[in-house]
Amino acid sequence: MRDHEREAEHSGYRSVAGVDEAGRGPLAGPVVAAAVVLPPELALPGLRDSKKMSPALRERLYDQIIEKCTGFGIGRVDENMIDEINILQATLLAMKKAVEQLPTPADMLLIDGNRGIECDTHQKTIIGGDDASLSIAAASVLAKVTRDRLMDRYHEQYPQYEFSRHKGYGTRLHRERIQQHGPCPIHRKTFKGVTEYLNRRP
Repeated sequence: MRDHEREAEHSGYRSVAGVDEAGRGPLAGPVVAAAVVLPPELALPGLRDSKKMSPALRERLYDQIIEKCTGFGIGRVDENMIDEINILQATLLAMKKAVEQLPTPADMLLIDGNRGIECDTHQKTIIGGDDASLSIAAASVLAKVTRDRLMDRYHEQYPQYEFSRHKGYGTRLHRERIQQHGPCPIHRKTFKGVTEYLNRRP
């Protein structure tokens, strides 16, 4: 999980940030990205792709990453912008915002996926990066936990959709709630599963 970071460090890069996102697929809520710089040789047992971890482990690792990382940034793009520019462009924008929020600029980015972002910083894309790079895995945890907490707050505002249970993903329960109540303001109006019910309002 450290090979990509070590390769960058051996090439002379001093601040390597992992970048990942959470929330591309849901029918509601924002897409959130994180950028994280980890100190060399930091051990974070159990850290991997956040989607493959239990919520309790993600929460524990979130606290450890925040405490021990050299720096982190969070980027968020809401559902209205997602509908305006599409989810791919919104995801890349969230990643760019996360990188811009780093307290000290990174000189190398390791980005999960196959698309880079618009910035002058040298970058490397890694498909499946959240299982191949420790810093990308750390970014995936920060992005996922941040987004889940946002969706828990939206649950308080729109309890009829039960966002705390599915975090906005297109589960059977969530689709049933959309059919029953119509979309609410945080639903992505251009996504299938929502557009069909735009004439209905909660």
